[in-house]
Amino acid sequence: MSYHSSSHSSNNLHLAHRLSYGPSPSLVAELNAAGPGTWIEQQLNPAVVDDRVCDAYLARYPRLKWTIPQVRAAYAAGGGWEMMEMLGSAHLLRAAWSKRQLFEVMVDFWSNHLNVSLNNGDVWDNRHDYDRNVIRKYTFGKYSDLLWASVNHPAMMRYLNNADSTKDSPNENYGRELLELHTVGVDGGYNEVDMHTSALVLTGFGVHDVWRPANQVQDPKNGLFEYFPDDHWTGPVTVMGWSSPNATGVGGYAVAQSYVSYLAHHPATALRLATKLVRRFVSDDPVPVLANYLAQIYLANDTAILPVLRALFASRQFRSTTTMKVKRPMEDLVSSLRALSILPDPGTGTDGLLALWWESDTLGHQPMTWAQPDGFPDVATSWQSTNGTLERWNLHMALAGQWWPVSNDPKNPMLQAPLRNTYLPSPLPATHGALIDALAQRVLFQPVSATGRDAVCTFLGKTAASPLKATDPAVTYRLAYVIALLLDSVHHAMR
Repeated sequence: MSYHSSSHSSNNLHLAHRLSYGPSPSLVAELNAAGPGTWIEQQLNPAVVDDRVCDAYLARYPRLKWTIPQVRAAYAAGGGWEMMEMLGSAHLLRAAWSKRQLFEVMVDFWSNHLNVSLNNGDVWDNRHDYDRNVIRKYTFGKYSDLLWASVNHPAMMRYLNNADSTKDSPNENYGRELLELHTVGVDGGYNEVDMHTSALVLTGFGVHDVWRPANQVQDPKNGLFEYFPDDHWTGPVTVMGWSSPNATGVGGYAVAQSYVSYLAHHPATALRLATKLVRRFVSDDPVPVLANYLAQIYLANDTAILPVLRALFASRQFRSTTTMKVKRPMEDLVSSLRALSILPDPGTGTDGLLALWWESDTLGHQPMTWAQPDGFPDVATSWQSTNGTLERWNLHMALAGQWWPVSNDPKNPMLQAPLRNTYLPSPLPATHGALIDALAQRVLFQPVSATGRDAVCTFLGKTAASPLKATDPAVTYRLAYVIALLLDSVHHAMR
């Protein structure tokens, strides 16, 4: 199956909306120059995408490279919430300014699918490592490897209480969610006995948890994943057609590995993941025919994700379902930054980036903070509210007006924005209607309807035919309001 090879701007805009966090002037130029097929292949192979600029921004957060024992040593009293803020800020930074856009979209997808909430105090020392060594490491790899890596990480073991699960006191939380959320799904065919047995299989998977006084040598394994054979329940186990004698505690680790691999390769898991990918990239109401087709590709390729994505993006359903997904709040925030060419703080500053983190909280979509293990919802109905709409509109006005968290004041530098007159076409159009059309192409990368154009002109007290002068409010003190109104439109709301 080949990619849709047309270089028509509407096709490229569709890719920019679905496979990235929104079009920007540079992304539109890249797509137009490379063509959709070449661009997609580059995005599916992020190592070939030069991302040095974003990497330089990320260097402002050196502690995100710390090991778990290093974090524990630095925050000996516990509660390093700074690590959470840095990880969240870096997630937004990458979404807004990385050139590896599809990779970042998929990182967010897996972060929600294998959710470990930043708001959980038990993962303060390890969530950053989970992001780096589980989610990011295997985002474009095999799901079986990604799932197994999550089983072997202290963040997941703590978040879903498996670190407290022993043969004498099994905790069923993780065993249940492994089935219900991470693999086959609630309708995948398991029963209560399967769920209990799933928990027994995973007993002994925990965390090496030793705290020592500051004047002693820190344990190099402190806070890392550890398998405890003596805590593993032994005896025959059967779950959904998989079984094992499970005869010894020492052998329990390999038994669990076999079990997790079985679930990752299960047809119900394949269909569930395919359905979620279709929901993410095509429509809130996944197309069953497409989901079934992608599930077969997943199984035929040993759970590898890249073949599934290639088939998805080449499908007729993907190409034809434009404007059928609504941006979630965080996606609106990031796409607004990209549309307006707003950049991170100058130098090595991070105040503006931290402000974005807290702004995403105000919007109700702070990355990696969904408290429940199922991750943020990916359907428009979950985000519909009057308050949510007003918060988005307020955000658009703040960014267009270059208010907090944008500050070009050298004494208080935060996010940086271009001079507002750089959004204007040169030379200026002859009429207000032509101005709105030109601003729409700059900010939305597409035309607005005549009704939308006329509505903005009415806001300005003009008609589309009204002559435009360089001193008119539309190009001076009311320009920011015009830009914000365009961002408030349905054209910006959809992806």
